[in-house]
Amino acid sequence: MQATLTVLGSGTSMGVPSIGCDCAVCTSSDPRDRRTRPSVMISYGGHHVLIDTTPDFREQALREKLTSIDAVFYTHTHADHILGIDDLRPLSFLHKPGRMPLYADPGAAEFLRNMFRYIFDADYKFGGLPQVEMKPIEGPVELFGARFEPVTVIHGETPILGFRFGSAAYLTDHSEVPKESLDRLRDLDILFLDALRYKPHPTHSTVEQSLKIVEDVKPKRAFFTHICHDLPHAATDASLPAGVRLAYDGMKLEFEI
Repeated sequence: MQATLTVLGSGTSMGVPSIGCDCAVCTSSDPRDRRTRPSVMISYGGHHVLIDTTPDFREQALREKLTSIDAVFYTHTHADHILGIDDLRPLSFLHKPGRMPLYADPGAAEFLRNMFRYIFDADYKFGGLPQVEMKPIEGPVELFGARFEPVTVIHGETPILGFRFGSAAYLTDHSEVPKESLDRLRDLDILFLDALRYKPHPTHSTVEQSLKIVEDVKPKRAFFTHICHDLPHAATDASLPAGVRLAYDGMKLEFEI
C-alpha cells in the first residue's frame, strides 16, 4: 500500500530559531532552517497516524491543513514530544468511531495519564477535553491494514521507542541503537535518525554517529532529524553522502507501508 510520510517538525527541543539566539542559522532566510519540534505523520488509505504531539503541534497542524488524525504513537515522555496533547482536542472531536487512540509503552502511558490527569480522569470542569484513550504498547500494533513495530533505542541512559512501519522507520532522540534494533532496520526504503549536531552530546546522536548507522543498515534513503542550530540546511546537505539528507519541516516522502 502506498503511503506518505510528512515531516511535521525536524528541530531539537528548543526549536530553530532558538529564543534569544542571533546565529547564522537562527537568522537564516532559508525556510528549511526553521525547525519546529520533532514529529512525523504517516498517511495511507485515507488514514493519518501521528508520531508525538509536540508543543508546536497546533502550528504544524494548521500549516498542513489537518482535518483528521486517526491515532497517535508516542516515542517517550520528554516535553518536546508530548506537550501538544491538548491540541488534539478539535481533531479528537471529529474522530469516528469513539475516542482517538494514543499508543505508548506501559511506563510512558502511565506517565501521560498522571501528567495529564485532567484528560484521563475526565472530571475537568473548565472546558473541553481531548477525546482520547491510552493504549499501552506491548508489541507490534496493527492499524488500518498497516503494522507499526516498536524499535527500542537508548536516549542517554533511558530506553525509548522508535517505530518501523512497512519500508520506513522513524527513530528520534537516540544516543545508541542496540544491535538487535539495528537488525530490525534492514531492507528499508526510508530511515529517519537523530542527528543533533557534529559535537558529541550525552543523549543524542551526532551526524557522524548516524552516518555510521546508515552505513551499517544501508537504507535506500536516510534523513536526519531533531536538528539544532549548529547545522545550516544547505551547507550540511551538500556535505552529506548520496542518499542522506537533512529532514525539513513540511517534507513529504512516498513509500510502501
